[in-house]
Amino acid sequence: MTRPISLFTGQWADLPLAELAPLAKRMGYDALELACWGDHFNVQEALASAEYVRDKRRLLEAEGLQCFAVGNHLVGQAVCDLIDERHQSIVPARVWGDGDPEGVRRRAAAEMQDTARAAARFGVKTVTGFTGSSIWHATYAFPPTTQAYWDKGFADFARRWQPILDVFDAEDVNFALEVHPTEIAFDAASAERAIEAVGGHRRFGFNFDPSHLGYQGVDYVRFIRRFADRIHNVHMKDVWWGKGDGSVGVFGGHTSFGDARRFWDFRSVGRGMIDFESIIVALNDIGYAGPLSVEWEDSRMDRVHGATESAAFCRRLDFAPAAGAFDAAFDKAGQAGAR
Repeated sequence: MTRPISLFTGQWADLPLAELAPLAKRMGYDALELACWGDHFNVQEALASAEYVRDKRRLLEAEGLQCFAVGNHLVGQAVCDLIDERHQSIVPARVWGDGDPEGVRRRAAAEMQDTARAAARFGVKTVTGFTGSSIWHATYAFPPTTQAYWDKGFADFARRWQPILDVFDAEDVNFALEVHPTEIAFDAASAERAIEAVGGHRRFGFNFDPSHLGYQGVDYVRFIRRFADRIHNVHMKDVWWGKGDGSVGVFGGHTSFGDARRFWDFRSVGRGMIDFESIIVALNDIGYAGPLSVEWEDSRMDRVHGATESAAFCRRLDFAPAAGAFDAAFDKAGQAGAR
């Protein structure tokens, strides 16, 4: 039995779910990972109304679709960030409030706790998302930055997220951080440090997305093996790097996605440089049986074309793990011959 192929709906939030669900089925998907924006999954409505939850499930079931996770990246970003005017465009008005930074962070934290509760009511075991970071701006260590300075950032993350994770635990739901620039964990080393910061909290894990690791030079296959027991969801997203005109480096040069000068950019799944074959092998080795969720991003391609080919690519790529050693038959044949 191979894994279900899912579509993360964050990049499709301009479409109502009633329109996206049949489109996703036609594009070849088995499931949707519902974003907590647009009209795809509203946390507060899910908590307030059992009918809302039933209607969402019925809408999906009518198209033969499942849901294994909901994603609340945008609100999660505001929990630890240094809040500025950009955040107003990504969080609900009730979270933004008067825009006071600490108030925004506290309301975002409360919304993430409610997301755990809403996910449980909806019957899913995983919430994917971001954490934000109070120290991302200090990634490049100048002015001279001490480990003590970074320690304060991880301590801030722990102080804000441990109460959230405790609610996740009470609801029997896992939080899966998408390891990503601008988050408290953006590579393997910072992921280890984040786990340590929250005392190895059993509900803190990862949404594995190789596209954010490859262009940084992080060994994304090794990441799977290193954090085998904490990978709760997998995003299938591709990227290429080293393809620009030499004028823009890995930090992006303040260019927009799709700019031909860029050193790296996202690509439709299978059209970039990520070694998905090795990823599937590693996922089989660690026993990951969850969905392969396409997060489709490609500035140069029609998204329906791209999401359709991505679903087909993932289905063709995936395979069930072996039931036993491939050479076990030789031993059995030899034993039979000896008799």
